[in-house]
Amino acid sequence: MGDTLEFSDIYQEVKGSWNDGRLRFSKQNVVYKSTKTGKVDSISAGDLNLAQWRRVCLGHGIKLGTSSGNFYKYDGFRDTDFEKISEFFKANYKVELTEKDMCVKGWNWGTAKFSGPQLSFEVNDNSAFEIPLSNVSQCATGKNEVTLEFHQNDDTEVSLMEVRFYVPPSQADERQDPVEAFAQNVLCKADVIQATGDAVCVFKELQCLTPRGRYDIRIYPSFLHLHGKTFDYKIPYTTVLRLFLLPHKDQRQMFFVISLDPPIKQGQTRYHFLILLFSKEEELSLTLNMSEEDVERRFEGKLSKNMSGSLYEMVSRVMKSLVNRKITVPGNFQGHSGAQCITCSYKASSGLLYPLERGFIYVHKPPVHLRFEEISCVNFARGTTTTRSFDFEIETKQGNQYTFSSIEREEYGKLFDFVNAKKLNIKNRGFKEGMKGNKDEYSDSDDDQHDAYLERMKAEGKIREEGNDSDESDGGSDESFNPGEEDDDIAEEYDSNASASDSSEDGDESGDEGEKKKKVKKEKVVKEKKERKPRKEKKQKDPGAPKRPMSAYMIWLNASRERIKSENPGISITEISKKAGEMWRQLEKEDKEEWETKAGEAKRQYEKAKKEYKESGGGIGVGVSPSSSKKESKKSGGKKDEKKRKSAGGEKEKERGGGNDSFKSREFIETSEESSSDSDHKSKSKRKKKKKRRKRRLPHPQWRSPTKHTLLPRRTHKGPIIYTFHVDVTQTD
Repeated sequence: MGDTLEFSDIYQEVKGSWNDGRLRFSKQNVVYKSTKTGKVDSISAGDLNLAQWRRVCLGHGIKLGTSSGNFYKYDGFRDTDFEKISEFFKANYKVELTEKDMCVKGWNWGTAKFSGPQLSFEVNDNSAFEIPLSNVSQCATGKNEVTLEFHQNDDTEVSLMEVRFYVPPSQADERQDPVEAFAQNVLCKADVIQATGDAVCVFKELQCLTPRGRYDIRIYPSFLHLHGKTFDYKIPYTTVLRLFLLPHKDQRQMFFVISLDPPIKQGQTRYHFLILLFSKEEELSLTLNMSEEDVERRFEGKLSKNMSGSLYEMVSRVMKSLVNRKITVPGNFQGHSGAQCITCSYKASSGLLYPLERGFIYVHKPPVHLRFEEISCVNFARGTTTTRSFDFEIETKQGNQYTFSSIEREEYGKLFDFVNAKKLNIKNRGFKEGMKGNKDEYSDSDDDQHDAYLERMKAEGKIREEGNDSDESDGGSDESFNPGEEDDDIAEEYDSNASASDSSEDGDESGDEGEKKKKVKKEKVVKEKKERKPRKEKKQKDPGAPKRPMSAYMIWLNASRERIKSENPGISITEISKKAGEMWRQLEKEDKEEWETKAGEAKRQYEKAKKEYKESGGGIGVGVSPSSSKKESKKSGGKKDEKKRKSAGGEKEKERGGGNDSFKSREFIETSEESSSDSDHKSKSKRKKKKKRRKRRLPHPQWRSPTKHTLLPRRTHKGPIIYTFHVDVTQTD
């Protein structure tokens, strides 16, 4: 037998809920670590004075008792584990593991025994149930009854609210009431918060981020009292899991974080973390409300009656001494800016992510604490909005995923080195590391592997640096820009006579070089447009033509389809084709020859029938589509219509201007010479414009006067535009 015994999936009852974890027996102590909270309970081997093996709801369990009166119960063992654990106890501990039966009769009449912080209800000297008095929140008495109320746990689906005990009157001792004696035994060990006496010290108007507001914090020997304008909270020290002291990124403020389990409640809101924000410049002189002897005896030199210093140091020292927990601070991690945290966003809220020696903590909305032990893998992902940032994803063993986004690209190298040094599983690295076990997945064998994301980020950084260099060079050319050369640049870009403007410049070499650089930058690569191929007109099928022959596979498939259906009942059509393809590939050449000969005969018959069909005159004119003939007829018809319209318009003009052929004024001659040459062209273009305007439904523009006349046209109908002139004619010799 080895020096240790380890068991996984062992459960511990905490305020009505079962929390799983790992239990280890060693020669020095018994250690239990909760998977949910990470809290470690250690029992020294010399303090053990009781060890019982019992049959419980989750199989078998062990009850351990210490000399200080505390009890620890662990369930989830198998029946075969008893011999192994019993031998280990005999060899290494002074206590033997004994079997203890529980009363399962279901009787509700028995004896209540108080042993340390536990109430045991026994029937015939066998325990029926046990109540840890630390779970009791309130104790009320009646005439012959005692009512116990319990703390509620949000993790449980069903909670025990209260238990009532009937206490019969005792005739032996009339001086002492048995009900009051029962209640006093419960209250002396129960976790009932009573604000009796004076506080050890008071901190006034401290800024609290969660729950938000300013609170007066009163420190009592057994609990912490937060007094605000709207809400009050009483926090027992037994619910405090961890303490954190974290510097802000601006190096002027400090966060003091208190982790709580169970959390404090405000309506339906639960606060698992109490976060206080301090300024480093705030100083405080503190005097404890205790005598020096009591301070020395109670805190053993950790605190003194009179203290002075920074406010955050005073609060952290007092809390550390009362809670008896270590304060966690950031380790050796330093970001790109030299700070011990990383600016990021979680759930659309900006905050700070602190890489610690044994986990990550995000402050502040909502606060998140992730231990390395519960992390399954991490992932570095590209940012969704920009390449200047990336996302850091953490996946836990319970299947939860936390994404911290908008992290600056410069922080990648520092964070990757930190994760790699802590031997966390990086998801980007691929299958080999991600699928290893708990022991192998944290090994250093993958340190030399190629990190594709890191190389990609470096390449992007080089490209950006080159782009910045080019921008700087452009900036230098702008600074040396000469205002006198502005016209030349404009001529070079827009004027058609750009060469003349260039030749008029001086022959300085520097000016020529600058112009060459500008010309090179302005040159753009013009992509050659590919010519579209004309659409092939679909050939019309001839219904009377002989059908094409089937291949050997199709002939075999038609013959084998019914057989495949009978062998595979319920098979679909697509599955039949897949199955047939597999069967055809598996056929040997000898079997395929039969179907290939049939396919050859079918092909010969098809060629013979096709030849006879063509000789008989079939298939003539089949390749021409009816749509093309319609288009040609439309085109020819359109040309004829245009000719008719032109001829009709010319006759009408002759009719209107028939009486004025002999007398033509100077204005009429000028306009007629210009309009006659472009009349056909203008009429066509105007018709096209009209059609476009009608399609687009745009308003018709106003008619403009001719270039050489001040007279406006008059439209009489939808035909061509007719100009009417009023001219005075005088006859001269």
